[in-house]
Amino acid sequence: MVTSIAAVFPPHVLREYALLADGERGALVGPRGDIAWMCAPRWHDDAVFASLLGVESVYGVAPRDDRYVWGGRYEDGSLIWRGRWVTLDGIIECRDSLAFPGHEQRAVILRRIQAVSGPARVRVVLAPRAGFGRFGLSRLAKRDDLWTGRCGPLHLRWIGAGNAEAQDRGTLQLDVDLPAGAHHDLVLELSPSSWEEPPGDPDVLWERTEHAWTSAVPPMDHTVADDDARRSVAVLRGMTSTSGAMVAAATMSLPERAREGRSYDYRYAWIRDQCYAGQAAAVGGAPLLLDAAVRFVTERVLADGPQLSPAYTVLGTAVPDERNLDLPGYPGGRSIAGNWVTEQFQLDNFGEVLLLFAAAAGQDRLDLDHWKAVEQAVAAVQSRWQEPDSGIWELDPQRWTHSRLMCAAGLRAIGAHAPAAQAARWSALADDVVADVNRDCLHPSGRWQRSPEDERVDAALLLPGLRGALPAADPRTLATVQAIRRELGRSGYVYRFRQESRPLGEAEGAFLLCGFHMAMAVHEEGKPTEAARWFERSRAACGAPGLFSEEYDVAQRQLRGNYPQAFVHALLLESAQRLAGPAARGSVHGSQT
Repeated sequence: MVTSIAAVFPPHVLREYALLADGERGALVGPRGDIAWMCAPRWHDDAVFASLLGVESVYGVAPRDDRYVWGGRYEDGSLIWRGRWVTLDGIIECRDSLAFPGHEQRAVILRRIQAVSGPARVRVVLAPRAGFGRFGLSRLAKRDDLWTGRCGPLHLRWIGAGNAEAQDRGTLQLDVDLPAGAHHDLVLELSPSSWEEPPGDPDVLWERTEHAWTSAVPPMDHTVADDDARRSVAVLRGMTSTSGAMVAAATMSLPERAREGRSYDYRYAWIRDQCYAGQAAAVGGAPLLLDAAVRFVTERVLADGPQLSPAYTVLGTAVPDERNLDLPGYPGGRSIAGNWVTEQFQLDNFGEVLLLFAAAAGQDRLDLDHWKAVEQAVAAVQSRWQEPDSGIWELDPQRWTHSRLMCAAGLRAIGAHAPAAQAARWSALADDVVADVNRDCLHPSGRWQRSPEDERVDAALLLPGLRGALPAADPRTLATVQAIRRELGRSGYVYRFRQESRPLGEAEGAFLLCGFHMAMAVHEEGKPTEAARWFERSRAACGAPGLFSEEYDVAQRQLRGNYPQAFVHALLLESAQRLAGPAARGSVHGSQT
């Protein structure tokens, strides 16, 4: 009998969790086979499993013996996870997946326990707590091999658990004993509506899921890191809803720095992140991800125009305001749902939108509605490019150099696909923007500085040269890359900017997004060996399942922040493809203006 979920399934360091995702929701699985995080029915809804944040809830599958060691792997090109335990008697695996592609309102968790070598003695614990722990299991009923019940607003159906026994506090426990070579299937379904059809056959559900992943992830066999590129495509696809929206991360409230109050909710679709992923998909040969990004961004630009929000729910609705939850939280963090970012104006998003549309136009994937969104985004740049904004790092409004230069990059990129008259106007506007930035944000050393009021260098300033605001060979670009190398590069990693007098690694973790940007920038300088060093350092900053968080604590070799972080996987995908080709010695979009 389980006496304490928290005692049996404590939180782990992030590098030990694997992600299951089906586009509509995601789950984190730990080394005890513990599904420690999942929101249902969709990404932005309340959690039903949240032991990660201290809620007494879990769906665990682990050996009953105390002595075992853990491992696991993803099946290639998928988010099908094979957890593995080597016991004193043999080897046990649990094959885990969310049924893929996911239904918008129904979560289906597939778990297949396998006695790979020797017998398997496994304990299964099911303790959902919907509403971040407010609602336990109720109205439980068993018929043959099937349990049904309620968990707050959710209906529950658990197949393959006929021998499970109800425990205290709404917990079901099942002991599974298998001879060598045998397997046992469990299928858990959660939905806000009751069941109208009979349970699915596990073999059929597995076959559909395998086939769907095979169709979703291309071979990716011409990069410098094919396996990692395929995994990144799988992660991005698993985090992309049928609406086309890609959530920034699967989780919330995982701290970037312990006890510093930097815990956020990233279960929403950031426009910038979506554009990063779409551009990476265009380069990496993942057209379905590109189309999804273009579709969602188009809808939001047409709806909101110059008032484009930085982030939305996957349904395209407003992100709810922040609220504190009465939860213990992940160690070092605090539990927060919602995000205040929607109150900000972030100018660079319009440049990223135009870069996304240019990438799609380069593959002949823009239609008339998409082009209307292009014109809306250009109009927004025309009307707002001189305003202060909160920028890529979501700070106090200033006239950020990065924001203005990214607008210039977007104008140049989309202008290459526009009719001559439009292209001329947009190119002239880009020239005006660059000239304005040159007047107030060119540091005396010849590099770009963060803003007119802030002389520091910023790793975000790697992007304008990469995206074509001005050529990679421009002296200002070269001086900026060199300054970032010198001032923000440490031990092969890149930090965003110097925040205070403390050493970089004490103020925050290395920013993996910037590490991949540096790899591409150095590659553009014609230095492939150095570029490979930057790439490999960032590529190695992952956990055992090969997933990345936003930041990396270099000294402790730990992942920091919400997990997994989609834009890091997007930039791994893009840089793995770009580093496989020759350096262009200009913009990656070919601009030399």
